[in-house]
Amino acid sequence: LKLQHNGRYRCRVQRSSRQSLWDESEPVTVIVHGVPLSGVSLSVQPPGGQVALGNPLVLSCAVAMGTGPLSFSWQQEGLGHTIGTGPCLEVLHIGDNDSGRCQCRVSDGDSMAESPILNVTVLAERDRWAE
Repeated sequence: LKLQHNGRYRCRVQRSSRQSLWDESEPVTVIVHGVPLSGVSLSVQPPGGQVALGNPLVLSCAVAMGTGPLSFSWQQEGLGHTIGTGPCLEVLHIGDNDSGRCQCRVSDGDSMAESPILNVTVLAERDRWAE
C-alpha cells in the first residue's frame, strides 16, 4: 500500500453471468498511515572515517524504519550545498579539502531525519607513517 491508496472500497461479485446480476458489499474506508522515519545510521569505509590522501572513501546511509519513497542528501559542514543524493556516497580519490563533518539526511516527503555526524579525517603521507 502507498499513502495515496486512502479511500472507500467495496467488493462487487457477479451473481449470474446470464442475467448480469451483481452483489456489492458495504463500503469500507481505508486509511493508510505512514511510518515516521527513525534510526538513520551511517557506516564508513575505511572504518572510523580516517582515510589516506588519494584513497577512496565510501559512506553508506541506512534507515531502520520509514515509509518510502525516500530521498537522501549528503552534507559536509561549511560547504553550504549537497555533496551527494543517494544512500551511498563514494569519493574515489579523497583530497585535502575533504576533511570535515559529514551527515546524511533522509526525507520521505513529509518528514526528515538525520544520521549522526561523522568526522572525516584525511591523513597526509606523514600522518600515515606516524601511526
